[in-house]
Amino acid sequence: MYNRKIIFTILYLLLYIGSYAQIKQVQIPRVDKMPDMPQPLQIIDWKDMALRFDKTVYDFNATGKYWPLVWIDTTGKNFKQPVVGMFTAIGDVRQGSGINKGMFHEALANMGSVLGATLSGIDKSNQNKMNYVGMLKNYFNSGTGWDIMMNNTAPEVALLGGGYGRDWWYDVYPNVLFYAIYERYPSEPDFDRLAKSIAEKFYKADSILNGNYNYSYFDYGKMKPMVNNICAQPDAAAGHAWVLYSAYKRFGDKRYLQGAISAMKALEKNQVNPTYELLMPFGAYMAAALNAEQGTSFDVQKMLNWSFDGTAVCREGWGVLIGKWNGYDISGTVGSTVDHGGYGFLMNTFDAAWPLLPLVRYEPAYANAIGKWMLNAVNASRLFYPQFIPAEHQTIPERAEVTKGVIAYEGIAKASTFDTLYQSLEAPVAQGDGPKWVQGKNPAESQFSVYGSAHAGIFGGTVEKTDVEGILKLDLLATDFFHQKAYPTFLFYNPYPSKKTIAFKTNENIDIYDLITQKFIARNVKKSVSITIPSAQSVVLVSVPPGKKSVIKNNKLLVDGVVVDYKKTR
Repeated sequence: MYNRKIIFTILYLLLYIGSYAQIKQVQIPRVDKMPDMPQPLQIIDWKDMALRFDKTVYDFNATGKYWPLVWIDTTGKNFKQPVVGMFTAIGDVRQGSGINKGMFHEALANMGSVLGATLSGIDKSNQNKMNYVGMLKNYFNSGTGWDIMMNNTAPEVALLGGGYGRDWWYDVYPNVLFYAIYERYPSEPDFDRLAKSIAEKFYKADSILNGNYNYSYFDYGKMKPMVNNICAQPDAAAGHAWVLYSAYKRFGDKRYLQGAISAMKALEKNQVNPTYELLMPFGAYMAAALNAEQGTSFDVQKMLNWSFDGTAVCREGWGVLIGKWNGYDISGTVGSTVDHGGYGFLMNTFDAAWPLLPLVRYEPAYANAIGKWMLNAVNASRLFYPQFIPAEHQTIPERAEVTKGVIAYEGIAKASTFDTLYQSLEAPVAQGDGPKWVQGKNPAESQFSVYGSAHAGIFGGTVEKTDVEGILKLDLLATDFFHQKAYPTFLFYNPYPSKKTIAFKTNENIDIYDLITQKFIARNVKKSVSITIPSAQSVVLVSVPPGKKSVIKNNKLLVDGVVVDYKKTR
């Protein structure tokens, strides 16, 4: 009798534990130092911000000092067609229709604005009878022999901005942006050809580099790695890998898969943190995606720590900021952790969300860490905008009207980074570097960053508020470009010290699967269902069509042939 009780107890415990088994969460040490609930908490409507940016900035008839911020470049570089020019910063004296033949405008601004608007629901290929998507072809530099997307349309103005054979990330990132846009507009004329050319260049470059990315840049015309006064940027391998894996999924050429894996091996073998600008989070994403889909074993934790820790050596201190400055939580912003005590940048913060959110689909063990980081980043990012930070923390609050509510300061710093100006301001200091680009000529208003603000749609397309303040609905598919067929997937993180219940709404009949508990938690939901989230924990909810066949194959749960869970073990 006694033995029966022991056996019954053991069986009961096993059943109990099994029913509550879940994916063990892995911590990111830097995120652990961020507040559970950032203060003061104010989550703005990022989709509305992105839509207003698009409507306001793409107005060729806008009036006001320094407006309009767009013009038409008719020089026809690379393609005999007009292309929209967009100011990098308000009032930048290097730019405009009558300056430098109207040729100086940057892909980081134009591509970022097209991608952001697209993620927020706008068709930029047919907007007011303009095809802004097709215009991006002009950044494909054939005249230079590089045959990839570059940050400008021609070398005549290249030295005015970044990239063009001296700063590698500026040459790689326009191609990452282009591929994301290409995924959303696959039928755009010439895009297939241009995408194939980029993939070929990146594949051949990786073969030549042969595991060593420790260079300042790569000359894609001469196909030769180069060194100059800018330190090595080995995290360019992450950009190569992301583009090549996207190309593999688009074209099916296994060489591109091999190139992506090769680039990731080169990145992973670095002995010190190789972070330079904003490509490392793409390396973390690639590690997770390749592990899940291709059976590799890349160290996701290592690359996430490199992305967050601020231990970069060449680009000293580059990572994710943490801290409370005079009562304001600025944790989660991305930039230098050491420059004047910390200097976070808006564009870098927006763009880090792009790869790190979909990472959770492939590695749900990071749901809590990424959910907590996003809450901090989304909250702090409003502080870049003059209307959301007190005047006493801005360098030029008296000139904020020029932003029309849609242009933010380039960054926020713990102390003014100008040698003599704004030294009395207390942190956080909303400011920008524009006046330093053309000293004595660029106006103070050039601290307002058009190109950084252009990327607001990355938040706009991924972040929604729920009915519980501080719990965000984060879309994990929106920026998972070229993903395999998948069902809508959302991350909800509860920052509270007690469990909270949210309303999960749907417009169609669905079953709901949670990647964390690895089970279906609701069936045949038609409009809304209440979901309870434990304290400081997450749910990752997949909206699955009801009544479809489920199978477990190679530790993957498939419903109607579509992978729902890459980590299914029982």
